[in-house]
Amino acid sequence: MTDDVRNIVLAVLAVGISAALGWIARTSVWKRKLRRKQAFFGLPENSESLLVVNRDSATAEPAVHRFDVFALLELSALIKDCGAHVQVVTQDAAHQGFGERTEFCVGGPGSNRRMVAHMAAMLPGVRVNVDPEPGPDRGAFQIGPERYRMDPGVAEYVLLARLTAGERHETRPVFLFCGQRAITNQAATRYLARHHERLARKHGSNSFVLLLKVINSQAYGPDVVELVGDVTKAAQTPLPAPAPAPRKTHRAE
Repeated sequence: MTDDVRNIVLAVLAVGISAALGWIARTSVWKRKLRRKQAFFGLPENSESLLVVNRDSATAEPAVHRFDVFALLELSALIKDCGAHVQVVTQDAAHQGFGERTEFCVGGPGSNRRMVAHMAAMLPGVRVNVDPEPGPDRGAFQIGPERYRMDPGVAEYVLLARLTAGERHETRPVFLFCGQRAITNQAATRYLARHHERLARKHGSNSFVLLLKVINSQAYGPDVVELVGDVTKAAQTPLPAPAPAPRKTHRAE
């Protein structure tokens, strides 16, 4: 073998080894990211999850608002990326506990009775005005002492929560997307899809409740979202009981 041929063979081998090492490194990084993503969502390979669908509160028919459909599609993509399976159930058919499998629950308490149960059990510091009558407080959030009113199409709020019950390591989380309007539910799912790595680094496997503000949805849809703050402590602290109404007394004439 001549020196030229030997040099060509060695160069080809070097290129092949470098390519193989690069592929192994990229695969290793991808697998680590996937494992962190699976851990954050509680979705190991081939695990089962639950997607709870709300109903469109604007109609008497059992329908789902189109923005909620978009939210469900984005969540389905997340679940598929983790290699997990999903069962879709309606809000009035989810008669089971939580913690055995990851659950994604979409829609406020006015359109999702499953959300009502979760909020009563795990977010006692949150109240949502579900009065259908028009008024400034319609759809407003009360979180602790603070109240957040919506200006439809201009400024609207949504709660994004990751909650776990108990201390067992294998307990699966419940993700809540509780918005003042359907478009805010989609905004919260999109925010989660974009920022889950940062949220995982910050919160790990702990519960959290974030308040998000959707800016000018009439122009920008669900894309412009501002983090108002982490309201976990206030949301999980029971609100004080309302003061009893004063008793009427009747003095004798």
